Amino acid sequence: MIDLHTHVLPGLDDGPGTLAASVALAEVAAHGGTRTMVATPHLRADHPAVRPAELADRAADLTAQLAARGLPLEVVPGAEVDLRAAAALPVAELALATLAGNGHDLLVETPYGPLGDDFEAEVLALAGRGFRITLAHPERNPTIAEHAERIGALVERGVLVQLTARSVTGRSTARALLERGWAHVLASDAHALDHRPPDLGVRLRQAIEALPHMAEELEWMVTRAPRAILDGRPLGERPARRERPRRRRLRRR
Repeated sequence: MIDLHTHVLPGLDDGPGTLAASVALAEVAAHGGTRTMVATPHLRADHPAVRPAELADRAADLTAQLAARGLPLEVVPGAEVDLRAAAALPVAELALATLAGNGHDLLVETPYGPLGDDFEAEVLALAGRGFRITLAHPERNPTIAEHAERIGALVERGVLVQLTARSVTGRSTARALLERGWAHVLASDAHALDHRPPDLGVRLRQAIEALPHMAEELEWMVTRAPRAILDGRPLGERPARRERPRRRRLRRR
């Protein structure tokens, strides 16, 4: 599995503060079946230690530390980019913050507060600078909870969507986006062992149990779809869903 959204690099943002804590996160992820973690620290004003030019080396350093400990997990660079921060950065610097450093794909943080009418224009303006956008966890936004169709309109314009894996079970905004085909990737958004742990494997199994008709699609969202994003390729065809089993009606005697 590929975990496209994690805060695994030490000492940069609100993720682990030490190398030991980063290794602990990676160890849990590896034991759960994750083989690639994309390190996506917050690229925004309140985390000045996150510098795009350093991201590739930091990811490579952590990968080397994990290899020395025998963990079969690669960390690749990226960032979770704030829309305002992105607007202020030149294209060349933004390219250093792309997923896997591919120069093409940006993970963009969905704002947490109510969205203004200009949200879609800001996202599409960033895409117009030469990037494919993956929106991170839009299901947490209160405006999207009331108006999920705004995400659908962006998806129609080529924007991709990442959901936090633990949010897709139950009757939730994430579930609604998923069932409408408006989501493409599941990720952990791991920060710490006690705060959104890197439990992508566990959450995937729970999602498949809750939505068995979407089993192949859910697996695609943690394997082939994120792989295509890291490679800068089209995602390809989404797996077909199985027909839902019909509920049997009890006969009245």
